[in-house]
Amino acid sequence: MDTLRTYLNSLPVAEQAAFARRCNTSLGYLRKALSMRSLLGEKLCALLDRESGGAVPRQDLRPDWRQIWPELAQESLPPCTPDVGAAEAA
Repeated sequence: MDTLRTYLNSLPVAEQAAFARRCNTSLGYLRKALSMRSLLGEKLCALLDRESGGAVPRQDLRPDWRQIWPELAQESLPPCTPDVGAAEAA
């Protein structure tokens, strides 16, 4: 949630409201959710991620993101590297 707070605070007030509208919510709702540390809905998290250009990743907004978006968990894994010992044994 700190990522969302930082992102909002980096925008001029008019742009904060426009950003919230693009996410189908209001700036007041986002501020209240931040102050109460509320769990945001899945769709809202995805919109915040998209409309911020990735500056507010949905993974930062929900502790259960791996269950909701398992494809993102796969993307965050490091690439596989061949096992050097196995290659030498062959």
